[in-house]
Amino acid sequence: MKIPPKLTRKLVLEDPQREADSAGGFTETWVALGTLWAEVKSLSGRLSGDSLSLQKYRITLRATPEGFASRPRPDQRFRDSNRIYRIDAIAESDPDARYLTCFAVEEVSG
Repeated sequence: MKIPPKLTRKLVLEDPQREADSAGGFTETWVALGTLWAEVKSLSGRLSGDSLSLQKYRITLRATPEGFASRPRPDQRFRDSNRIYRIDAIAESDPDARYLTCFAVEEVSG
């Protein structure tokens, strides 16, 4: 029997919104969609370019049906206080579709 994930981290799911600026372009802001409880596990990390650290994470949370606003998408991100996790991919994590696994990257400049 597989051990269920420990959903002990409170994450805010954020969605990018574009707003027109006065110069014919746009600015991007992030809008909170809600709070989700998750298990966050570190995977691998590396340095990229000028002291930019890229740390990969597996974030597991309760599944939400397709089409619901609370179901994460790859163009969204999670916020944990001042930490940002950019969502790269999402998959069902168990055969019964009770949990979702989000593969995310945290970018930290040094």
